[in-house]
Amino acid sequence: MSQNPFDPAFDDLPATLPIFPLAGVLLLPRVRLPLNVFEPRYLAMTEDALAAGNRMIGMIQPADPGDRGHEPAVYRTGCAGRITSFAETEDGRFLITLTGSCRFAVADEIATTRGYRRVVPAWTAFAGDLAEPVGAKIDRQRLLDGLRPYFRQHGLTASWDTVESTPDERLVNSLAMICPFSPSEKQALLEASALEERARLMTAMIEMAVLDHTDGDTAARH
Repeated sequence: MSQNPFDPAFDDLPATLPIFPLAGVLLLPRVRLPLNVFEPRYLAMTEDALAAGNRMIGMIQPADPGDRGHEPAVYRTGCAGRITSFAETEDGRFLITLTGSCRFAVADEIATTRGYRRVVPAWTAFAGDLAEPVGAKIDRQRLLDGLRPYFRQHGLTASWDTVESTPDERLVNSLAMICPFSPSEKQALLEASALEERARLMTAMIEMAVLDHTDGDTAARH
């Protein structure tokens, strides 16, 4: 796949970044995430991101998914995305799409004036996110073999012809985002060092879920 001319170079990544803490929501490089923005502080965040020119927002999870506080503690690793689609609604919401750019570590959190949170991101450890992985090898067949019963178990449908023709990185990262993994599992997938590690971890999660479900069905029949 050719490089998108709007994708940032490493030196163009911003020195500060607004963050959008959402439990169970994952963003990964080169995958799209639709968002329905309605809370006033996040409407302000979206407006400011668009005005800044880089159009970047950091998706990050609260460390405790059950924390309903105004500013919950967050994990130290998130992923930044560019606003690549934007629309307004008549009832005062923004419908945006973020396309994942690069993961970041939270180096510091800084004060803001518009209600949303901002951090100083550390990008260096994740610079490789800006280029598609070359030569990555995943056990694709094992992943697909586990995926079919996993989808049936969760009542999910898929076009298997499309799944089987999707390139490795897009397949793994898209599945990590859309599958109903727990917030902690999604965080582990986000923090995986490389595509191969993410694929191995996700395959293990899928196989364990299928095995647990099968064991539960067997126990129920006895």
